[in-house]
Amino acid sequence: MALYCISCIVNLLLYLYKKKNKIQGDTTSKSWDKAKEALAYLVSSFGRIWHEYEVIGMEHLPEGPGLIIYYHGIVPFDYIYFVATLYRQKRRTCYSLTERLLSWMPGIQLFVELVGCGARNKAQCVELLKRGELLGIAPGGLREQNFSDDNYTLVWGKRVGFAQVALEAKAPIIPMFTQNIREGYYTFGNTWLTRWLYERTRCLILPIYGEFPVKLRSYFGEPIPYNPNITAKELAEKTKTALENLINQHQRKPGNRMRALMERFEKHHKDD
Repeated sequence: MALYCISCIVNLLLYLYKKKNKIQGDTTSKSWDKAKEALAYLVSSFGRIWHEYEVIGMEHLPEGPGLIIYYHGIVPFDYIYFVATLYRQKRRTCYSLTERLLSWMPGIQLFVELVGCGARNKAQCVELLKRGELLGIAPGGLREQNFSDDNYTLVWGKRVGFAQVALEAKAPIIPMFTQNIREGYYTFGNTWLTRWLYERTRCLILPIYGEFPVKLRSYFGEPIPYNPNITAKELAEKTKTALENLINQHQRKPGNRMRALMERFEKHHKDD
């Protein structure tokens, strides 16, 4: 709820900015550049202050198209911080595939469009990559947000759509994982009934509490290059294995809130 309220306030400020500067084009217009820079500065600064957020392996991101596949935490602030950091460092937008639920929420649509979020279909995702853009997808989505655990288990089901997108666009896949992302926020209500409700509605979000200032580090793995001789199912499994390897390498399991808080005081990151 707090995140939604903040988004509404930001959306209002963006709307006033649009009216004051008489911006006619869409959110990809250069007229929005100053607003994007200011927003990226605010978000990345908050990430550094509250979570001492940092990115490891940014060099793995290609200059051209790339599909970023990431683990979906309870609140994906890590991904938001990464998008802001990327824009500040390289003036590059990472577009994001989001749940349809986000597009139904009133009062935040200008903000959502400005940061490149959207409930895109497969053809739109392929088109973005063919244009040379970066696109972020969390195959687990709300299912992973609600029903993963402190062992950081991937909850993807049988999803292979992201792999089909990468193959059609001939784009590499880059796995991303953020250490301690489940220690900053917690949920309750993970029962057979809520799982049943989610599978039938696909828009259930379990109650969230927390916002603990734990240390967050986003790690990027080696890109998985385009291979025309692999099936979407095989590519999905290969991606899942790569992401699980990142988790095993950089996350102490089970997750522990106190340990995650103390890691703020470590001078150097550890490849655990």
